[in-house]
Amino acid sequence: MPLEYSISQLSKEFDITTRSIRHYEDIGLLAPARRGQTRVYSPADRTRLKLILRGKRLGISLEDSREIIDMYEPGKTNLDQLKKLIDAIQQQRTKLNQQLDDITKLLKDLNKAETDCVEALKDNH
Repeated sequence: MPLEYSISQLSKEFDITTRSIRHYEDIGLLAPARRGQTRVYSPADRTRLKLILRGKRLGISLEDSREIIDMYEPGKTNLDQLKKLIDAIQQQRTKLNQQLDDITKLLKDLNKAETDCVEALKDNH
């Protein structure tokens, strides 16, 4: 494993734009070292980016991801961090289940409206 990464290496590895990585830096989620104008990312920065992107895929907000990631303490059990992550996952699941219920109801309404329209067309012919 390399000791450092460039922004383009991370961009290619995680299939995201360099602009996204710079955004995470701008909002304080990443803090790479600098060599002049060049950003130099450590293995810890790479891991942090990986966790940010995982949280994003799970629907966890960047702020919640920051809070969860910042709770990590090497050599400790990190129970509070795990509890916070479980809480964020449960909140996201609740939100998605509500959206799924809403979509199911909407599909039922659309099917009924379509059936009514088809019946009305049959009655007019």
